[in-house]
Amino acid sequence: MTAIDLNSDMGESFGRWRLGDDEALLAVVSSANIACGFHAGDPSVMRRTLANAAADGVTVGAHVAYRDLAGFGRRYIDAAPAELTADVMYQLAAIKGMAQAAGTQVRYVKPHGALYNNIVHDEAQAKAVVEAIAAIDPGLALLTLPGSTVGRVAEAAGLRVFREAFADRAYTPEGTLVSRRLPGAVISDPAAVAERVLRMVTDGTVVAVDGTVVPIHADSVCVHGDSPAAVEMAKAIRARLTAEGVTIRAFAAPEA
Repeated sequence: MTAIDLNSDMGESFGRWRLGDDEALLAVVSSANIACGFHAGDPSVMRRTLANAAADGVTVGAHVAYRDLAGFGRRYIDAAPAELTADVMYQLAAIKGMAQAAGTQVRYVKPHGALYNNIVHDEAQAKAVVEAIAAIDPGLALLTLPGSTVGRVAEAAGLRVFREAFADRAYTPEGTLVSRRLPGAVISDPAAVAERVLRMVTDGTVVAVDGTVVPIHADSVCVHGDSPAAVEMAKAIRARLTAEGVTIRAFAAPEA
């Protein structure tokens, strides 16, 4: 029987500003990428989201980012490697301590936004992120795109690496994500997304924006929590996969 993880970005509210329905998503997904305060989130939001994830038995990951609250972490920052390492270490240390207080444990790292996309090809920043993970907790896994530079660097450093596909993002013929600045980059129809994910999981392919069929290997599929239809999409994906005999299981669960 085929198994796949379903993850979503969470804890991205800030103060009185609310983003996403984390409580509803936690009832559907198997892994939660929780913001660490640099692109979104604050200590109270982080604490609440971690407690809710623990109560729902959802595996927790650290959603680290560039220091960019105003841009939601979606702007590239030309940070020096040593500075980036320190920033990621700071975020990991914070969420690991908060998770312990909430009765759960951080089990993996998924970089966010511009940082996620940049370390797919930027070796210097990729090494900086891997150095931070290894320094704080080499037992943490890394979630990244297939074929990424950071995945290669992490494996060379002895970290466990898992690959991710995106339910609601368009792909280029090269297997990378279409820039959010371009039309059609984000897919919002739950039924279409569910069929797309089923193909990813069972056939190992995705149709790119130009119609090219691109091979894709994924241990986890992401639904972006800030999408207006995030909950509906996650429910549609889970229902479609379950109907086809696919098990939803966290890739970084304690027994994994």
